[in-house]
Amino acid sequence: MTSRPESAAEPAVVKRCCARLYESDIVRALLGESFHPGGLELTERLGELLQLTPASRVLDAASGIGTSAMFLAEQFGCAVVGIDYSVTNVARARDEAIRRGLAERVSFEPGDVEALPFPDASFDAVLCECAFCTFPDKSAAAREFARVLRPGGRVALSDVTREPSSDADLSDLFAWIACLADARPQEAYADALRVAGFSGVVSESHHQAMLDLVRQIEGRLLTVEVLGGLRKVDLSGVNLDAGKRLARAARTAIESDRLGYAVVHAVNA
Repeated sequence: MTSRPESAAEPAVVKRCCARLYESDIVRALLGESFHPGGLELTERLGELLQLTPASRVLDAASGIGTSAMFLAEQFGCAVVGIDYSVTNVARARDEAIRRGLAERVSFEPGDVEALPFPDASFDAVLCECAFCTFPDKSAAAREFARVLRPGGRVALSDVTREPSSDADLSDLFAWIACLADARPQEAYADALRVAGFSGVVSESHHQAMLDLVRQIEGRLLTVEVLGGLRKVDLSGVNLDAGKRLARAARTAIESDRLGYAVVHAVNA
């Protein structure tokens, strides 16, 4: 058996790392059930940009535990297929879809967004929330979105944006949350879609949503600290001081426009 070179294995390692991060109970405690800035209100905005109807077939790329996929199905009446690298997330999402009576319209599959297991032109819309920055090969992911979309279909991304900076605290922040380390300027995401052949690319800044999420995390860190002091949660292995310091660094970066959040949407040529 021939071993793969280390450089070839690195993308898979990154994907597994990110998948495990979003499986964790501590992340759920800090972020809530909707793991992205803006929550379901911003998900609804994406659904509107995608022009979803009950006839739409939607791909939710990096669907996590399925919160957005099920919300879109309920809100717009569309059929949604979620794909996620984590088999644990897929299992949870499937169970929740059954519990909510959505299994006929919402399904979930394990898989890699950079090599989607779907035929060409099989979706009317592609949604990708707070995950594009985690893909090691963003160009491949964008090309896959274009491939599985029918001509005239729409894609909508929401993601963390990061301006170039030498700020030590900001560098520490991204080292701590490794999955965000490849967050890029807003226009870079738009460019990735253009290069993949999308037209009519439009981007929107949603920095306030990012700021609101960081403030929420700061509040929940304090709550977790109190519960830990009362021995109602197990904080072994959790560095709350580092978490609070990095949350402050993130808030400062957002307030100085070095860190933010954006929506980018486009039409498949």
